[in-house]
Amino acid sequence: GHNGLEETTTFTLIPLIKQSVNIPVIAAGGIATGRQMLAAFALGAAGVQIGSRFAASVESSAHEAFKQAIVDAGDGATMLSMKKLMPVRLLKNPFYEKVKAAELAGADKEALKEILGRARAKKGMFEGDLKEGELEIGQVAALINDIKPAAEIMQESLEEFNTVKNNFSTELYNF
Repeated sequence: GHNGLEETTTFTLIPLIKQSVNIPVIAAGGIATGRQMLAAFALGAAGVQIGSRFAASVESSAHEAFKQAIVDAGDGATMLSMKKLMPVRLLKNPFYEKVKAAELAGADKEALKEILGRARAKKGMFEGDLKEGELEIGQVAALINDIKPAAEIMQESLEEFNTVKNNFSTELYNF
């Protein structure tokens, strides 16, 4: 759920970085499915890093309540927040509402740090406090419908990647 200060999206960022460096580019942000993996490779990535999808895996150290909140999240359930401090995408909850109200009132970095306090992310994501905890997660939470083993997530993602890749030209002309 982290963004850069410029809020450049993955679809723009991958080609920008690719044309600027001579090393492999690893794409991250907004990638939870095989289809999204393929898109990242098409944009020039040599690999991908998947975060939010694995937060909702059986093996994740995240609290079960947070994992279920990810599964329950729909489109619009997250919002980019704390832009003056460190941009982070949060699942909307009462803590997010406090941050939003402070930002709308013009809170500076120090005021946001005070609201954030210490160990707020731990409280939410690892201790399961869905009201007062910071719940960092990407927009792709809207695409996560279950909690399953990481191996199963990988298998399904790779199957989708290969299916879409192999049928791409056919799908392209059937719209």
